[in-house]
Amino acid sequence: MGQPGQTPWWRRWWPARPAAGGAARRPAAATEPGAAGPGKPAARPPGTPSQTRFGRFRLEAQLGVRLFERSTRRVQITAAGREFAAVAERMLNDLGITVQSVREVAQERRGLVVISCVMSVAVGRLPRMVGAYRSDRPGVEIHVREGVYASILEDVRSGVADFGISYVDELPDFAVGTALGRETFHAVVPARHALAGRRSIALAELAAHPIVALPTESRTRRTIDAAAVTAGLQLHQRVVVNQIATLLALVGAGVGVGVVPGGATRGPLVRGLRFIPLAEPKLVRRLGLIALREREATPVASGFMALLRREWPKSD
Repeated sequence: MGQPGQTPWWRRWWPARPAAGGAARRPAAATEPGAAGPGKPAARPPGTPSQTRFGRFRLEAQLGVRLFERSTRRVQITAAGREFAAVAERMLNDLGITVQSVREVAQERRGLVVISCVMSVAVGRLPRMVGAYRSDRPGVEIHVREGVYASILEDVRSGVADFGISYVDELPDFAVGTALGRETFHAVVPARHALAGRRSIALAELAAHPIVALPTESRTRRTIDAAAVTAGLQLHQRVVVNQIATLLALVGAGVGVGVVPGGATRGPLVRGLRFIPLAEPKLVRRLGLIALREREATPVASGFMALLRREWPKSD
């Protein structure tokens, strides 16, 4: 029925009993002569017995039950009143919890943000950004969905993700993009490969080697295939994987060479590998944030996107 020392809720609808001696305790403004000025009656303060009595009667009328048993000498809460008191107390406590929860979400102290991003970002720059965001927002939960370009657009369109991080050169009508920077594509080879000493490399030079590739629905694969067709090249993409981490592991094992965006050239997965910028042709894509055009971002999602816009390097 509330915390120890708190006034019971039903006291708001019923004044305190008269003090010993029969005189009810009233504020000085209502009892002292001349308190409202010469010749004027004392003003009745808010929350007087008549007001609380009216509120109590109206509540009982709405509920259709008697909450109190009254007489000229005493007032006593009924069984229905006790049950209503318990429910009302729980509702007030729940309301207080909800208000606090809403305030915490608005202040980015608590909440959930779901990010859908290309794999090169997930294994590259994103981990550091997540760490920077959570350093002063430990109550925020972050979900990262790694995928290819098409799956990121679907996550944003369906509302599964708060926003996406992918290529923003061409977007459908439902999406709006904000550029973060540019990614240059690199060839990746084992550290002891014959090409490892090159400062730059042409796509044509990779045509003589087996290539570990991403699936055709990925924007990285489409960019590479389009460049090969334009140059009249036949690439030998013998092994196809769904994750950049797997691609890097297979290249490190000597299965073949690969081509990846610049975001994948950093992180713990690059040991034993050599990344060589593609020079002919030079492949560059704009990377950025993708959001649903008609959707307003939640406070935590908005805060995370602000950090990305502020901290993301303009080029790799």
